[in-house]
Amino acid sequence: MKDLSNHMMLRGAPVRARILQDVAEYVAGAGQIGRLVSIAIGDIPEVGVYIRNQKRAAENVGLPFDEQIWPAETTPEQAKARLQAMNDDPDVLGIILQRPVPEHINVRSLQSAIHPLKDVEGMNPASIGNIVYNDVALAPCTAAAAVELIRETGLPMEGLEVVMIGHSEIVGKPAAMMLMAEGATVTVCHHMTRSVAMHSRRADVVVVAVGKAHLVGADMIKPGAAVIDIGINQIEVDGEVTLVGDVDTDAVSEVAGWLTPVPGGVGPVTVAILLRNATVAHQRQRAAGWI
Repeated sequence: MKDLSNHMMLRGAPVRARILQDVAEYVAGAGQIGRLVSIAIGDIPEVGVYIRNQKRAAENVGLPFDEQIWPAETTPEQAKARLQAMNDDPDVLGIILQRPVPEHINVRSLQSAIHPLKDVEGMNPASIGNIVYNDVALAPCTAAAAVELIRETGLPMEGLEVVMIGHSEIVGKPAAMMLMAEGATVTVCHHMTRSVAMHSRRADVVVVAVGKAHLVGADMIKPGAAVIDIGINQIEVDGEVTLVGDVDTDAVSEVAGWLTPVPGGVGPVTVAILLRNATVAHQRQRAAGWI
């Protein structure tokens, strides 16, 4: 991959550093603060890197991080009972449910069992529903990270033409709602959209979260547009497995004004948003008289 200029590449590291600095200052002045509990059900090797990143970031800002691995044979009833106990425990600030979960457990049902005020991932249906009412403070982390990176471009949100490619419940839909809350005009494209390129070519910002390597090419982007690539795909190049996004980075960099790299774009910001959500959860729990 060729070296792209810094103004072109919208890197996550500076945004992450700024958010984590704010979080560290909040935690330092918050007095007593509970712990974040990470729950993995069964031994899931692919979530290990996420947990390590979350733990490292939490420790760096002074938040206690409790890493729990529950047995794979944990029943839905047992899991819900343990989550309920955490909901009632004032020493638990927030709960992170690592995915995937074993097949016998309905992940949405467990996400619903986490109290919205402890839902630092923004995955409880109530948290996602709140976005419809412009309450975006506890939004899904990846969606919020995408919005944060759009803000980083300095483009005014009011009236901004945004095309969202992908309409998942945890990224596409909430990101679209969050952008509308800030005054953007949002078009959501998905697998039944007749011509995605027809929409994306007129957009000031294109956000893509589909999980299909190199789906978005240069012919789909308006010159000078911002492109936020949320996709993470493993492909083999010359016998080596490498990570790429949903955007053909080399081609799109010729026309885009801003472009997030993969890896190094949305991912680092996502972890920072998780910890920012923890500070929001702390404020709301205190306002509710829980702590």
